[in-house]
Amino acid sequence: MNVAQALKLAADRMARALDLDAASVGVEARALLASALSVGRAWLIAHATDPVDPEALPKFEAMVERRLTGEPVAYILGCREFYGIGFKVTKEVLVPRPETELLVDLALERIPEQGAFRVLDLGTGSGIVGISVARHRQRATVTAVDKSASALAVAKQNGEGLGNIRFVESDWFAALQGEKFDLILSNPPYIAEGDAHLANLKFEPALALTSGKDGLDAIRNIIEAAPHHLEPGGWLLFEHGYDQGEICRELLSEKLAEVGSWQDLSGIERVSGGRLTAG
Repeated sequence: MNVAQALKLAADRMARALDLDAASVGVEARALLASALSVGRAWLIAHATDPVDPEALPKFEAMVERRLTGEPVAYILGCREFYGIGFKVTKEVLVPRPETELLVDLALERIPEQGAFRVLDLGTGSGIVGISVARHRQRATVTAVDKSASALAVAKQNGEGLGNIRFVESDWFAALQGEKFDLILSNPPYIAEGDAHLANLKFEPALALTSGKDGLDAIRNIIEAAPHHLEPGGWLLFEHGYDQGEICRELLSEKLAEVGSWQDLSGIERVSGGRLTAG
C-alpha cells in the first residue's frame, strides 16, 4: 500500500463513521499518517506513490481506529497548534479551538508592549490563552489558574521556560485574595447540563465544558467577583457560547462599563467583556 492509498482508505472510513466532509477527513488522515511516519505533511505529497513503511502502518491503523470512535485527533497526536504555538494536549484538558484565538487577539490589543501589566487567565486548562499572551507580551506578567491539578500540570509543561507566567491551583479567584490585575481573561465552561452537543464531546473533561442548567454559572461567578480583582480601568474578557452574547452583556452591565461583544471569523458573538470604571 502506498501513501496515497493509505490516506484515501483512512479518509473514506472516517468520513463514513464520523459523518465528516472530505476536506476535513483528508486533513485528519494526513496528520495521523505524518505522525506515524515521523515526517512532515509536505513529505506525504512529495512521496504519494511511495509504499508506506510496514513498521509504521500498524501505528497508523491504530490511530485511525481511535479516530473512528470519535476521539479527537489532538488527543491521538498529543498536541495541537494554537496561535502559531504547539501545545501539548491530553484528555485532562479541552482541545484548543481556533475561535478562542479571538480572546487572545482582544487581549493583546489591550496590553502595552512596554511597561508593567498584570494579566489573569482564569481556567487556563492547557494554558493556551495565558501562554500565548505571555509569549507575545513578555513585559507583562501572567497568572494562570485552574481548579484541576492535572490540567495545571499540562499547562506548566506547555509554559516551561517562560519567565513571565506563574501557575496557581485555584477555584476561580479563591487563591487570589487581595490580588488585582489590569486584565482578566477566561474561557470558562459555558455549556448547559444535558445539552445535546455534549454527545460529540464525550472525550473531553466535563468540568471544563458544563456549568449549570443554563451553562452560565461560571460566567456569573466570574462577573460577580471580577471587579474586586481589577485595577481601575481594567478589562474583563471571556469566551461564551454562540447564543449567550445578549445575556452576558446584561450580566456585565450590572458590574462594568464599556460592555460589548466581539464576533469570531464566522460572524458569531464569541467574546464579551467590560471595563471597570476608573476612579
